[in-house]
Amino acid sequence: KMGNAESNAYQNHLSRFLPEEQSDIDGLFNTLSGSSGSAGAKNAKAAKKTLSFICKMCSLLFPSLQAHTREPLPEPMTVRLYNGMKSIDLPGKSSGPSEQIAKEQFVIFMSNLLKGNADEKISIIMRMIARTGGPLKGKQIQEFTEDLITSVVHVLNYRKELKGWSLENTRDSSSGVKALASELLSELKLPDGTKPVGSQLLETTFDQSVIEDWVYRVPQISVFLSVVIRQGLHVLHSLPDQTNDLLNLVPHCKGIKGRGVASLFDIPAIIYINSHLPAELQHKWQLLFSSRLHGESFSQLCAHIVNKGPCIVILRDVDGFLFGGFASHSWEVKPQFQGDNRCFLFSVFPTLAVYTCTGYNDHYMYLNHGQQTMPNGLGMGGQHGYFGLWIDSDYGKGHSKAKPRCTTYNSPQLSAKEDFTLDAMEVWAVGDTPESAGKKGKKSILDVDPEAQALLEMAGKSRQSEGLREPIQEDEDDD
Repeated sequence: KMGNAESNAYQNHLSRFLPEEQSDIDGLFNTLSGSSGSAGAKNAKAAKKTLSFICKMCSLLFPSLQAHTREPLPEPMTVRLYNGMKSIDLPGKSSGPSEQIAKEQFVIFMSNLLKGNADEKISIIMRMIARTGGPLKGKQIQEFTEDLITSVVHVLNYRKELKGWSLENTRDSSSGVKALASELLSELKLPDGTKPVGSQLLETTFDQSVIEDWVYRVPQISVFLSVVIRQGLHVLHSLPDQTNDLLNLVPHCKGIKGRGVASLFDIPAIIYINSHLPAELQHKWQLLFSSRLHGESFSQLCAHIVNKGPCIVILRDVDGFLFGGFASHSWEVKPQFQGDNRCFLFSVFPTLAVYTCTGYNDHYMYLNHGQQTMPNGLGMGGQHGYFGLWIDSDYGKGHSKAKPRCTTYNSPQLSAKEDFTLDAMEVWAVGDTPESAGKKGKKSILDVDPEAQALLEMAGKSRQSEGLREPIQEDEDDD
């Protein structure tokens, strides 16, 4: 009877996978266990196969110690996966000190983490965090979360799945890993609803129910684990998935390849900010403006971003703070607020966070240039003179005023100083380019403002702006 229970549990977990998925998992286990043979022989011995997992997995994942930086997964995550598999209790089997993994454990591990609910995932995750399981310190959860994010960046880079982004054309990810881990950990709530922060969080002990609630409410943990397993072990990676979580985890990057600059974004921040965009905009980002490529000019900024569809603006102040906003509509030069409640502000460094609309007012986004009666500049949230994010048309100056919070987005002061000096800025179009933006002879700020064009012509400068217009880049450029 015990054998039947074991067999039924194993078959139930196996049945969650499509036939081609089962074949993929069998193939991986056979590779790890070093076994082969006819299908009949495999089936007869399937439940009995074991492997000394750490050794076998390391030999698979670390084929050469000299190539240490080229392994699919960092070693700490390999050990965590092993501990997760070892934590699977099999009916009728003593959980002794054996280092070997049975095929049933391997399949149930895959089933629970890739197909299971929060309840099924949590006991494995607890053992991946600490081999002993049981109540866990915040510091242990922090180390696991940082390992997990590091592994995602590492394996996507290793498998060439960064879709045009690279570790060379983005900021160094090490601070981004810590920032994203800190943001995800900020959702850890004690049973009384309080959220410990800072050093208090690291020393607080959390029991299984709290961590289960956290995993349930922070979907990134499950998504990241799925990426680590699929891409790290190279299993089920090419088969269709029911969700867009993996498909749009990283957006396709256009417009930065070969330009000789690194984005202000790092990979963890791209993943996090992208997950907050409307689903239909998550598949592609295209660089529209970079102050390092196009110059420090408000006219240039307007010329590159007007009528280009939804955009992400990111800037760095001279103190190194990184922050910005998502504009849900095309920017238009006009003395009125634009956009809708899908807009948000965000911080990337020193903290990573997204600030969504409060409903208090509709001051989502504002762009004006060349008028005497209304403020000239680019702003998001708050009100004239007190924007949550403001870049003055006198390029290089800006402010982030929030005392104590921005009324539109409930964001704090995003810059190091309330009135800041701009160091660098980028604007990325997200989603597909609107048809109007792809037409030849696209409008620049001079087309929008004939009076400005006339003044330039009087000064003999009309042709200079024409030379600053860039040809439309084809999507294929960065593929």
